[in-house]
Amino acid sequence: MNSQGRRKEIMRLLEETDGYITAQKMADKFGVTRQVIVSDIGVLRAGGSKIVAAKSGYCIDRADDGMITESIVCRHTAADTLKEFYIVLECGGVICNVIIEHPIYGQLGADLNIRSRSDADAFVLKAKASKASQLSELTDGLHIHTVKLPSQEAYEQLRARLTEEGILV
Repeated sequence: MNSQGRRKEIMRLLEETDGYITAQKMADKFGVTRQVIVSDIGVLRAGGSKIVAAKSGYCIDRADDGMITESIVCRHTAADTLKEFYIVLECGGVICNVIIEHPIYGQLGADLNIRSRSDADAFVLKAKASKASQLSELTDGLHIHTVKLPSQEAYEQLRARLTEEGILV
């Protein structure tokens, strides 16, 4: 199968699956390496496919239906990460990514795709277990999130709650 055919099949597979599919599972299915699948996903995303990458694998982003996308600028310590995530989730939001403005490297970011408390808990546990620094620790806690919310009212509620907690900049 050529790369174009494989990419069509990857999209079909992702569209037919409710959960996540790992790159390795797709690589085994198509008889290629994991890196070939990662490259295919990159090409598909560059072409406009709404594919979400998470630690669990890849899925089609279906959360856009009726959702608004906003950016929030926050500052807090690593100890308050879970509090921040829970507030976004309680407002019906999805935490898409984290971005920092590094003084040397410029903009650095990572996809998060946190959609539930279990996703948030897993992120914090992994950070603690790995003893790795969060991106926001490089900028004294200052960072930006792209979030998706069900409505403008939910966004205003999110801003109010984060302000109340001293997290929103």
